[in-house]
Amino acid sequence: MALSDPPTSGAPARARDWYRGTHAEFCDVLAPWAHGTVVRATRYPDYYDLNAVRVEEDPAMSADELAAFADEALGDRAHRRVDFEQDAAGESLRERFEALGWRTERLVWMCHEAAAPPGPDVAVEEVPYDAVESLRATWHAEEFDHDPSDFIAQAREVAERRGVQVVAALEEGGPIGYAQLEHAGGSAEIAQVYVHPDHRGRGLGTALTRAAIQAARHTRDLWIVADDEGRPKELYARLGFRPAWTAIEMTRLP
Repeated sequence: MALSDPPTSGAPARARDWYRGTHAEFCDVLAPWAHGTVVRATRYPDYYDLNAVRVEEDPAMSADELAAFADEALGDRAHRRVDFEQDAAGESLRERFEALGWRTERLVWMCHEAAAPPGPDVAVEEVPYDAVESLRATWHAEEFDHDPSDFIAQAREVAERRGVQVVAALEEGGPIGYAQLEHAGGSAEIAQVYVHPDHRGRGLGTALTRAAIQAARHTRDLWIVADDEGRPKELYARLGFRPAWTAIEMTRLP
């Protein structure tokens, strides 16, 4: 199946259910609004995914109107987040959101449906969550421009509540890359795959993803989320993931 082929029957609905299920599990506020749901997690205010305006249908609103609504709906949160469940509804607004200083991402949710082909033998092992703490800080520094301590602490608690498993590639006793697997309701998500910049281009990302797939071999659905406009989705496709659902996230960072 090529990336352009239609998804397996039922996969888009299951992907949305998984995404919404995370909100249902951790958010103590799920407030309906005219075109979707406002979700907030009082315990995790710096965890962007858990504090967002969920746009579940085309709102026929401008980017400025939606940004103003997010200001009102998310209140004292340091960030702002608008998630479009229908990518077509958000695509035409991306340019204006970016002009307003927001970061926009078109994301594809992919479900593991085929066996990964044989690959090189790279040593990867399961490690405690804290064993890759330095890599988490490096990843955050690459992606964002603010103190990550609150986010990292909140993300750890969320992950631990979801039966987190971490696999890592080690060199000279220290981690140089890791993948993180989180479980809920018999399914799982490879929530992170990260390789230190000094060690990229060696196939470690592939090896880590393979190890996470193996660790999740008894789950019902295994999900991974990729930038729909980037290269990782091609790697995930080679490892047996198939596109199920495309959404758009708009984030104004602190």
